[in-house]
Amino acid sequence: MKTFLNALVTSAAFLLPPLVASAQGTPGRTTKSQAAFKQLTALVGDWEGVEEGTPFRVSYTLSGAGTALMEEVRPGDPQAMVTMFTVDGDHLIATHYCAVGNQPQMVSGVPDDLHKGVTFSLTRVTGLKTPDAWHNTGLTFTVDDNDHLTQKWTYMYKGKAGSTVFHYTRRK
Repeated sequence: MKTFLNALVTSAAFLLPPLVASAQGTPGRTTKSQAAFKQLTALVGDWEGVEEGTPFRVSYTLSGAGTALMEEVRPGDPQAMVTMFTVDGDHLIATHYCAVGNQPQMVSGVPDDLHKGVTFSLTRVTGLKTPDAWHNTGLTFTVDDNDHLTQKWTYMYKGKAGSTVFHYTRRK
């Protein structure tokens, strides 16, 4: 039994590093989605904005050993909403945990440059009470410069589409 365990541990020591490297991408080669995610990580810190008279505070923090970016939005009250941004192959994933209780998951096309904008489209939504319930259907995320960003969120409610644009400024 001890010989079997030693062989298993030795095999794992040789097999695990290539598997981990494969999951993270080819060493020395950065995909467009990894480059776009790196641009997103430059947002880490605190931001603020106003939309239709309501002040918004936004904070960005890294999680998962730098593999996930968490956006926490507080719209003028203590109820926070969270959007998690991650890389999945040639795409970015944005999963939004909304104050209305649903969780739309949106996927980008192959991202290019966040200064030009990257658009996320709805792939699925969990927690939706009815098909007519309010839910986000997309997000266009544009880094205007180091201290300004714009988000355009699209949504559906009772069969009607709409959008809301947010402009944020980095807090100094």
